[in-house]
Amino acid sequence: MPASKFLCVRRLRQQESKMQNFSELPISPYVKERLSSAHFSTPTPVQAAAIPQALEGKDVIATAQTGTGKTLAFLVPVAERLLRRNKPGIVALVLVPTRELAMQVVDQYNAIRGKQLAPAALIVGGLSEIDQLNAVRKGVGLVVATPGRLEDLLDRRLIQFRELQILVLDEADRMLDMGFLPAVRRIASVLPKERQTMCFSATMEGDMADLVKDYTRNPVRLAFGSTMKPVETVRLQAFEVAVDGKQGMLQHLLTKESGRCLVFSRTKRGTERIAKCLNREGINAAMIHGDRSQSQRTAALEGFQRGRYRVLVATDLASRGIHVQDIAHVINYDLPEWAENFIHRVGRTGRAGKQGLASTLFVREQRSDLFELERTLGIRMERMEVDADLSGKRDGTRGGIDPLRSSARSKMVQLPGEVLQALMEG
Repeated sequence: MPASKFLCVRRLRQQESKMQNFSELPISPYVKERLSSAHFSTPTPVQAAAIPQALEGKDVIATAQTGTGKTLAFLVPVAERLLRRNKPGIVALVLVPTRELAMQVVDQYNAIRGKQLAPAALIVGGLSEIDQLNAVRKGVGLVVATPGRLEDLLDRRLIQFRELQILVLDEADRMLDMGFLPAVRRIASVLPKERQTMCFSATMEGDMADLVKDYTRNPVRLAFGSTMKPVETVRLQAFEVAVDGKQGMLQHLLTKESGRCLVFSRTKRGTERIAKCLNREGINAAMIHGDRSQSQRTAALEGFQRGRYRVLVATDLASRGIHVQDIAHVINYDLPEWAENFIHRVGRTGRAGKQGLASTLFVREQRSDLFELERTLGIRMERMEVDADLSGKRDGTRGGIDPLRSSARSKMVQLPGEVLQALMEG
C-alpha cells in the first residue's frame, strides 16, 4: 500500500511482539481452555500482534508469509465475539478463495469451539446446497464461504447478515487473482456498515490496497518480513536431473526420508501420472487437481491428513488451499509458472516455527529459469549432488545421492522481518 495512505508507522510495543503464551491474552477463560485443549500454546508473531488489536475491535490489515498462523489470528477474536452475542444470528463472515481453504478454516474453528460457541456453516460450491442451507437455518454464529456460492445465495435471499459484526477476508490477494473482486465488493455492499473488518493477505498492492481502503476504517496495519520469501524455517535444496530422471529422483527422496510429503506438478496430467507411478512402486499417494470432483478432492485431503496416504500430489490448486499439520517435505516436481506460487508451495512445510524441507527438481535446460526464480525471490537453493544415472552425466561423477550434502553451501538470503503498525487515513 502506498506510503501516502499512512498517517504514521511505528514498531509494535515490545511486550506485544514477545508474547510467549496464549494465556497472556485478554481473552475469556473458556477460549483459553479451548486453545489449550487443541494444543495451541505459543502464539506465532502474527497471532501475538493481530489478536490484541482485533480484540479491541479495531480493523486489522495483516500481510505475512504463508504458514505463519493467520487463521487462528482471526478465529480467536471471532470466538470471543461469539461468546458475547446476546441474540441469534450470524456474527462473523469469513471469505476465502477456495473450497479446501474454507473447509480448513471450519476444521480449525471446530477444534476450539467446544460446547459454548455457536456452530459454523460452510458455504461453498461443489457440495450440497441443501445441506449448507439447512445448517444456516438451524442457527450458526460463523459462516465460512467462497464468494461465488455466497453471492448466489444472497441474490436469491436465502441468507442474511443483519446481525453481522465481523468480516474477514482471508487470502484476500488470491481471491482477487481468481477474479472474485466484483463478487467481494457486492457482498460487502450488503453487509452492515457498522462492523469490524480484518484482512489477511500475502501481498498488499494495486486492487488489494484499493479494496481494503474502501472497506476498512482507520485500520491497524501489520507487516511481517517479506511476503515474497519462504519462511526461514524451510531449508531449500535443488537437484539437477535428466529429463527422464525426475520420477526416479522423486522416489529416491521419498524412500530416503519418512514423513508426510506434498508433491507439486504444473499440470493435471502430470499429477495423474506421478501419483499412479508412486502407487505402482508401493508408495501410497493421492492426488488433487481441478478436474477431480469435490468428493474426490475431499477424500484425498482427508486421507492425507489421517495418514492413509503418505504423499499428496497436486497442482497449484493446493498451494494455498491445504493446511495440513506436519508436512515434512515439499517437492517441486516441476518448476512453478510464477515465483509467487513457489512461496505458497514451500509454505506448506515449516509452519508455525517448525523446521521444513523443500526440494526442487529441474533439468539442464531449466538452469536459467531456476536462476531467475532465485533472483526474483532473493533466495539461493542448495545445489545437491545427484547420481550420474539421474543427472544424465556420464563423466565419472561420483554416484549416490546424499540429500544432506550440497555442491554449493550457500543459503537463502535472509532479511530481518519487521512488524509495523500504521493508522490509515479514513
